[in-house]
Amino acid sequence: MLMVGPPGSGKSMLAQRFAGLLPAMSVEEALESAAVASLQGRFATAQWMRRPTCSPHHTASAVALVGGGSPPRPGEISLAHHGVLFLDEFPEFARSALEALREPLETGSITIARAARRAEFPARFQLIAAMNPCPCGYQGSPLKACRCTRDQVARYQGKLSGPLLDRIDLHIEVPSVTPAQLLEAPAGEASADVRTRVAQARERALARQGKSNQALQGGEIDRHARLDTAALQFLHKAAARLGWSARSTHRALKVARTIADLAGAEGVEAAHVGEAMQYRRALHETG
Repeated sequence: MLMVGPPGSGKSMLAQRFAGLLPAMSVEEALESAAVASLQGRFATAQWMRRPTCSPHHTASAVALVGGGSPPRPGEISLAHHGVLFLDEFPEFARSALEALREPLETGSITIARAARRAEFPARFQLIAAMNPCPCGYQGSPLKACRCTRDQVARYQGKLSGPLLDRIDLHIEVPSVTPAQLLEAPAGEASADVRTRVAQARERALARQGKSNQALQGGEIDRHARLDTAALQFLHKAAARLGWSARSTHRALKVARTIADLAGAEGVEAAHVGEAMQYRRALHETG
């Protein structure tokens, strides 16, 4: 998920709480997470069965992020295995570090080859990235005027390559909150309630296909999505109009399947596809 919004809109706070919405870890997941953490001396018994959240600074190198060295050691993406990797100031990371994320986002693992040794580390994490919409941060904000030119905005957003953005399922705008909205807003839904709903949706997916929706590949996606006629037509039109790649189309379909599971629906309907489509808006449309 990529969150785009001005400074102070709550992106970092939301990211730090994301792990609390995920289903409880299985013993197998906890053992895998602990084993990777122990390689870097980070395992603590107090963190047992708790999903990790790793938040490397944007000055982190590609080696720190994906792993490396001699002998090879796991990086932040592996330390976030079965948890959350939060990358704040997303465009400020080195281009080489960001592009190195493309393989693990697809495969859930990273292979590091050195002259004397080759190592493969697990890296199945939930990527949560956050960025401002422009260099000054206030494009589209009702609280403060943006002072960036169109070219400056294009260069800033252009730091993120198309292939990388293509692998991020949800592009979410996080707008500014006025002081009145902040102080007068009613209490929101508790994290425990959201986590229960998420766990139920995941159980539906596991009962139906034996794996999470994210893990579906090729023909499995079409077989288990169960699109009705209206949803299928809508998906075709959306993919053609927005110029989606095959990867984007499949990822949007898996998001739509998850939305349907959260709603308790047997099949994917046009409304579910429409919501998934909104989560793949082009970055320059935010604000």
